[in-house]
Amino acid sequence: MRTAVLTDRERTAVQAYLRLLHTVRAAFDGPPGGGGPVIVPPGVLAEAEAALVGAGLAGNEAEFFRLLREWCPPA
Repeated sequence: MRTAVLTDRERTAVQAYLRLLHTVRAAFDGPPGGGGPVIVPPGVLAEAEAALVGAGLAGNEAEFFRLLREWCPPA
């Protein structure tokens, strides 16, 4: 298996994406019987978008998900 060495900006983008993913999962899980709409705070979305742009990964999903798979392989 190839070892991925991410730049600081790539690592920041992956971490922001993972925070966004966990936020969305938590919103979907919500309180038992909550039944409310799924709401993701705008700041979480903005953080992920800014991190992707800063790493040069905005609009380059294939490269971003390759980095994600290498840095955080599925369990």
